[in-house]
Amino acid sequence: MCGITGWVSFDRDLTAEGPTLHAMTETMACRGPDARGTWAEGPAALGHRRLAVIDLPGGRQPMSLTVPGGTVALVYSGEAYNFTELRRELEGRGHRFTTDSDTEVVLHGYLEWGDAVAERLNGMYAFAVWDGRHDKLVMIRDRMGIKPFYYHPTPDGVLFGSEPKAVLANPLARPRVSLDGLRELFVLVKTPGHAIWDGMREVEPGTVVTVDRSGLTTRAYWRLETRPHTDDRDTTIATVRTLLDDIVRRQLVADVPRCTLLSGGLDSSVMTALAARRLAEDGEKVRSFAVDFVGQADHFVADELRGTPDTPFVHDVAGYAGTDHRDIVLDADSLADPVLRDQVIRARDLPAGFGDMDTSLLLLFRAVREKSTVALSGESADEVFGGYLQFFDEEARAADTFPWLVHMGRHFGDDSDVLRPDLAKSLDLAGYAADGFRAAARVDRLEGESDFEYRMRRMSHLHLTRFVRALLDRKDRMSMAVGLEVRVPFCDHRLVEYVYNAPWALKSFDGREKSLLREAAADVLPRSVYDRVKSPYPSTQDPRYARALQDQAKDLLSRPSHRVFDLVDRDRVRRAAEREAPVGSQWARRGLERTLDLARWLDLYTPELDLS
Repeated sequence: MCGITGWVSFDRDLTAEGPTLHAMTETMACRGPDARGTWAEGPAALGHRRLAVIDLPGGRQPMSLTVPGGTVALVYSGEAYNFTELRRELEGRGHRFTTDSDTEVVLHGYLEWGDAVAERLNGMYAFAVWDGRHDKLVMIRDRMGIKPFYYHPTPDGVLFGSEPKAVLANPLARPRVSLDGLRELFVLVKTPGHAIWDGMREVEPGTVVTVDRSGLTTRAYWRLETRPHTDDRDTTIATVRTLLDDIVRRQLVADVPRCTLLSGGLDSSVMTALAARRLAEDGEKVRSFAVDFVGQADHFVADELRGTPDTPFVHDVAGYAGTDHRDIVLDADSLADPVLRDQVIRARDLPAGFGDMDTSLLLLFRAVREKSTVALSGESADEVFGGYLQFFDEEARAADTFPWLVHMGRHFGDDSDVLRPDLAKSLDLAGYAADGFRAAARVDRLEGESDFEYRMRRMSHLHLTRFVRALLDRKDRMSMAVGLEVRVPFCDHRLVEYVYNAPWALKSFDGREKSLLREAAADVLPRSVYDRVKSPYPSTQDPRYARALQDQAKDLLSRPSHRVFDLVDRDRVRRAAEREAPVGSQWARRGLERTLDLARWLDLYTPELDLS
């Protein structure tokens, strides 16, 4: 797990551009605290920051090989969980290795199969290969988009990096955001390829992007396909369990301390229990970590989203599975700390609007990093198995829009409410979401598939190709901001493909969410968790947090010339800041979080805004 960056300029010799390459590379020091490296030859320059996880002394990058016809150099971020099998295959084809790292396997895999190496990898990865034999750059991203990857075409080549900040460190990239970028920022639709910043793009998941002297081309090597599912219920449950056992076994491989992130929900509990069982075979005990808030367990108030506090269930799992467990208990002052919010903005490069759920995640990961370098997460199980409330919401099921927008709008209101009315009219966020939905909703249908089953297939497809990508990006940015590698077993493409094609009648055979996952792991779960209803990632209920937001908003209002008021409605912010009980109003809290983060982003990045 690392940070990668680079620059290809076919009209110049980049060996003389060391300071710029160094600046691009150093923006990602947090992603790779263990080592740094750069490489340049003719029109290509590569930079790398390393978080050492496998083969600590041998996996340094950029990694290059001189072969007939030129040099092939690689910068790689992520993990290939099947690198051992690929290494054996490559050795059988005559390749010789000098390290035990998966990076070297990927490099030799490219030499053997070209960009088709992507189709052989199981894992999370974003990597770039400069192929000096053909003067071309090949950029490849994993199937689900677990690892981020951005690029910015230039008149004579391309800039790229794990994060926008690496690209923006090059003078050729302007930190400019236009109306389309703001639309993407304020509507949770995750348009494929969209990067918010003008001129910048994401390498789409499951895609190869090639840049040579003739220009830029893209090739999708994977997509989520509709296929018949012929297994009965018992076979499907058994197959899911077999896949999960194999996935967890593979993703526990590391040469550094490992742990699990445990929320007490079904997803993280299954993953933790399976990891505990696997490590017990080697006489090891798995560490587990959970986030909690001061006083929340004792004073928890149930609402429509969260019916129970997490902590009792966390402790049930930790005791049942025998983990070495620690609760990370956070207070309101820490969650509202402006310095910490600045760190969140820098980590994400954007004011993403998740409020205390971002700050708590960053604090959790920081505490985890003190004990472990690799953590397994339950992220994406809701998308794979159908766990969100909107999957059971008739209005969301039938809506001609992204189903999570229906559900979130009901509980949190419309994010556009924070905007100036004239800007909201120019952005037309409802129209943007409608256009995005029409583009995303084209899903292949099985012959004979009922209208209801097809609607649920489309709903699953939307979550797996749009919604999950926003959450995976959040997870990656928050974890890598502290140099923690978080792995996501439920994103293994084999599991995703298999469960996606199971009909909804199987996914919810007992009338509950995630029926297949619950039954597949029933033998390793305490009864309390087996019976627990889905609860989202926790959020603080402490009124002191909301009051701190009000105080910060009042301070912002005392600076009427601040650029944020070019975007947000000053009167709406003032009314929210003056409420006596803002916790009772979701808009007041969410609107203040969004406003304050926008102000911080404008201060930290000073982006050019084109509101015309």
